[in-house]
Amino acid sequence: MTATDLITADKQSPQADALDWVIRARGLSLHIDDRAILHDLTFDINPGSYVALLGANGAGKSTLLHMLATLTVPTAGELRLFGKRVGRGNPAIRANIGMIGHQPMLYRDLTALENLVFFGKLYNVKNPTDRAEELLDQVALSHRADDPACTFSRGMVQRLAIARALMHNPKLLLADEPFSGLDMASGRMLENLLAQLHAQGMTIVLVNHDIEQSLALAQRAIALRQGRIVVDAQTCELDLETVIQEIGIS
Repeated sequence: MTATDLITADKQSPQADALDWVIRARGLSLHIDDRAILHDLTFDINPGSYVALLGANGAGKSTLLHMLATLTVPTAGELRLFGKRVGRGNPAIRANIGMIGHQPMLYRDLTALENLVFFGKLYNVKNPTDRAEELLDQVALSHRADDPACTFSRGMVQRLAIARALMHNPKLLLADEPFSGLDMASGRMLENLLAQLHAQGMTIVLVNHDIEQSLALAQRAIALRQGRIVVDAQTCELDLETVIQEIGIS
């Protein structure tokens, strides 16, 4: 299955129209100096979708995710989020986005509760303490609410980072390698948490190097090879060997 065959919008809504998408990319490209990073990417992602971005190292996955987070501006093409064109300075758009990156973006010396309340105030969340306590319960960290983040395990830090990303109740969650460094138990808990968020209607875009895990978790996979889309399909239509071959992993 190739990009030519499979570049289609999700079919989750029977009334897919110009407003029935969270992300709309048309011809997205990115060049840094003389090097092409992303090439002519075109796709839609509809509300409530769970999409995995796949590819070998250097394929452009994290770069594309940062572009969707409005942290990187394309050099060509058009990106629209929530019906608005993305340019420089997008506070209204960013207010609808939660992001989990390689760094947890937490203050190590603050407690779990203090971290969440701090970020809640940055986003003008009403009753940030109540919201923080709700999220700590959701990520199974209520019993560590008053402990400094520096005392947390890798898995606990990741769960707290997800709570931080959810403080302002975003419509779109972008997750860049959230399973990296987690043990099996922490990874399973994170899988369940993401599934729960998706069941609640959140749109999730996941970058993950584990292709087999991604095909099991997500509903749709977009795979990149050297900055180009080579697979875009529902995961139920894909098999592991096909994806590995298309993205060029031997």
